[in-house]
Amino acid sequence: MSTAATLVRLAVGTVATGAAGLGYAAGIERRHWTLRQVELPVLDPGARPLRILHLSDFHLTPRQKSKIRWIAALEELEPDLVVNTGDNLAHPDAVPGVIAALGRLLDRPGAFVFGSNDYFGPTPKNPARYLRRGHTKRSHGDPLPWTDLRAAFREHGWVDATHQRHLLTVDGRSVRIAGVDDPHLNRDRYPRVAGHDPDADLRLGLTHSPEPRVLDGFAADGYDLVLAGHTHGGQLRLPGYGAIVTNCGIDRSRARGASRWGSHTRLHVSAGLGTSPYAPVRFACPPEASLLTLVARPAGAGERGGTPAQAARGVG
Repeated sequence: MSTAATLVRLAVGTVATGAAGLGYAAGIERRHWTLRQVELPVLDPGARPLRILHLSDFHLTPRQKSKIRWIAALEELEPDLVVNTGDNLAHPDAVPGVIAALGRLLDRPGAFVFGSNDYFGPTPKNPARYLRRGHTKRSHGDPLPWTDLRAAFREHGWVDATHQRHLLTVDGRSVRIAGVDDPHLNRDRYPRVAGHDPDADLRLGLTHSPEPRVLDGFAADGYDLVLAGHTHGGQLRLPGYGAIVTNCGIDRSRARGASRWGSHTRLHVSAGLGTSPYAPVRFACPPEASLLTLVARPAGAGERGGTPAQAARGVG
């Protein structure tokens, strides 16, 4: 076989492999709804477990019936608390779908913060810009009906943690919940919720984008656990390498799952359940919801209080 013919065959094979990978990422994996189960030792020694369902990044459009049905079925998990870390919407008519998806989960104790794609609709973007470190230019679509979504959540009893501190009773335990507005839009104002609460059984911080400046604040105030979304787990991950980018200030090892942030605080970043309609692909990173089982820390594992941030690498 001639060299030219060999090169042609290699080129055809490369194109075919790329096309097959794109077809899988766009047609199969992005609908491969997955439940991630994580155990986190964040409660006082001797405490019984507490289960949190962490939801994020639906990016819902009205026609995504499969996603709506799958989320609604999560009620069968019977979580003690539901936390939603934003980016629910991808269409101005998506609010009824979000409420239908959450269904009976809205009858359980819940808390939420919003992300940029609750406030603004998606727009076409060049995906290559996410590969450039430090890109800061933001482009927004039309405003979305986030006030309607907030009203619906609050009518069902969920608490809005956006720049607010709440003390909830969950399964007989006192849970301090505080959150910030989306750091991706530079709307976070952590000083509004700053402070240490030594009496709560659990201190839970919420943010859409896991920016280090916000995580540092929660860690310094002795929060036990911070929940975030935004990264989509990288959305495209390479086997043996992980997330290519995080689209925020955290390192790639923390783009999905559980890690430490300082000597006391745990961080959990959800890979979320959706994508932008203009980038409908996932690879080695299926859409997910997370069931977090909080368990007791080993006796003598450390005292509560301010801790140095970024003291440990990602562990999940």
